Amino acid sequence: TTPAPPSKPRFNLHADIATAIQHLWDMDMNRLAPGADYVLNVQSGKKPYQKHDAAPDPLFTRVDRSVFRRSTYRTFVALLDNYCAAVGTAEVVTAAERRENWDFIDAIMQTAPMQFCHAYCCAKDKGVPRDDVGFKRMLYDLWFKLYNRKRGGRPDSSGFEHVFVGEIKDGKILGFHNWIRFYLEEKRGAVDYRGYIKPKGRGGAETNDDDYVLTLQFRWNGVEKFMGGGFIGVSPEFEMAIYTICFLLGEEDNEFDLDTGYDVFRMNIKCYKMGKGQIGTAFPEILEHHEE
Repeated sequence: TTPAPPSKPRFNLHADIATAIQHLWDMDMNRLAPGADYVLNVQSGKKPYQKHDAAPDPLFTRVDRSVFRRSTYRTFVALLDNYCAAVGTAEVVTAAERRENWDFIDAIMQTAPMQFCHAYCCAKDKGVPRDDVGFKRMLYDLWFKLYNRKRGGRPDSSGFEHVFVGEIKDGKILGFHNWIRFYLEEKRGAVDYRGYIKPKGRGGAETNDDDYVLTLQFRWNGVEKFMGGGFIGVSPEFEMAIYTICFLLGEEDNEFDLDTGYDVFRMNIKCYKMGKGQIGTAFPEILEHHEE
């Protein structure tokens, strides 16, 4: 017999976005454990303007490959080879790629973070479809519908490509905020990790190998990103949920405190629109960092 779909988790749907984000974190059962599921080697820190290589070794020492058999990880990884990085080169979406997009949406909608995302967005915004089919369509349009990132060009970008896969425009890396993409590109030799960026602001916590958020400097296919990075070890559904909530209900800047169990981060999720109300970018910034 087919198991019944998971019931929607009960949470305070009238809480503010900062509280909702901590809820999301606490329910991310698919998040990996540092030192067990993966091992980092953060090496040395630097300022964004410093160009020397502060990290001779890769960022990821190892990741347990069995995690990529989990449905949301497997369907996420299947999307990463569907894009051309060059802004201005029109994207062509095949029927098979469209199916992969829907497989990913179907997989994440079986999880607690995305079910909470749906319930929370419905409670806060009457324009969000209450039925699963309608909400999945909204997710598809927000994340996968193509638009022009280069003015006057053909559709060459999407929210998903920018945030999770990365793009290159005028010799600069745009987006590329996902740790799974970073790990896979580093493993195949396309990414050169060059050190972490020391967080600004108060809080004297050291950056170390159990930090769930990092600001990085790296090269991708020979192109440098002086300040990038994002969450480490979190599930694809967590990132889709946090960025969707901030984009639909928040502002361009969405500040909150995140207690990861190892550290407390004062953070901001930055969101910009592109196209006809689609996600142009969404990414985390570390404002302060305190040890627990």
